[in-house]
Amino acid sequence: MRKSFIFMFVFLVLISASLCIVQEDQRGIVMRFGKVLRDSSGQPLVYMPGLHFKIPCLESMKLLDSRIQTMDNQADRFVTKEQKDLIVDSYIKWRVSDFSRYYLATGGGDISQAEVLLKRKFSDRLRSEFGRLDVQDIVTDSHGRLTTDVRNALNTGSASADNFEETFLPIADKEHDAVSSINPNSMAVLGIQVIDVRIKQINLPTEVSDAIYARMRAERESVARSQRAQGAEEAAIVRAQADYTVEHTLAEARRQALITEGEGDAESAKLFSDAFSKDPDFYAFLRSLRAYENSFKNQQDIVVLSPQSDFFRFMKHPETVKR
Repeated sequence: MRKSFIFMFVFLVLISASLCIVQEDQRGIVMRFGKVLRDSSGQPLVYMPGLHFKIPCLESMKLLDSRIQTMDNQADRFVTKEQKDLIVDSYIKWRVSDFSRYYLATGGGDISQAEVLLKRKFSDRLRSEFGRLDVQDIVTDSHGRLTTDVRNALNTGSASADNFEETFLPIADKEHDAVSSINPNSMAVLGIQVIDVRIKQINLPTEVSDAIYARMRAERESVARSQRAQGAEEAAIVRAQADYTVEHTLAEARRQALITEGEGDAESAKLFSDAFSKDPDFYAFLRSLRAYENSFKNQQDIVVLSPQSDFFRFMKHPETVKR
């Protein structure tokens, strides 16, 4: 009983060690004694998703990621056709198209090694594309022709993509397609297919942007000074017109006031003349009373006059006043 139990345990251990599961987003490469198993054509055997068997302790399986990868590139300086520098920030989406080539080219399917090689190729292609375009063509590339050319050049290994047709066959089918000839400059040599290339942003170098901003500020300040001078000139004209209107209005008002005042004085003099001409003696008496009132406002006032002066005639002879 004990021996059967040990036998069953060893059997289960061997079965579990011989089974290997490849997930849907993975591919498997089996190594025997540290060497990759190859098919009759000498290519490494690639195992599809599913359950597979291997010889325990003799064979091991290396799992490779078949999903689309994203490589974010650090912003770098590129020179345009006009010999102007641009700081370009970009990223690439790629996936493994030939797992056997990918495994051999990257030293065992190392993603970091693949990205180093891909980044080197991508930088060269992007630099070449920027070198044949000017800044206006790069900025106004609304249809993404630049990034499409870079992607196609990476996949085909040539700068021209006129004869390139992108196919999105299942990866399982591509792994078994025989490639008659592969351009050594293409990413197919590494078993990689570039899915997409995108530019996140394009900036000017700091020294260039500072000079441009300084020039823009100088131009705006010049325009501002011109606008302020024009505004000050128009304000002076408006103030002068307003001052002229005010002075003209005040002068006209003073002239009209003097005319009205003169007419009033004339009317008042006429009324006084008409009133006093009816009784001249009473008018003389009234004027004398006013003179007395203005002369003797204080008890200490002293008036030195000749006794024969006509000033006190109404005090000497009040009866001379006509009733």
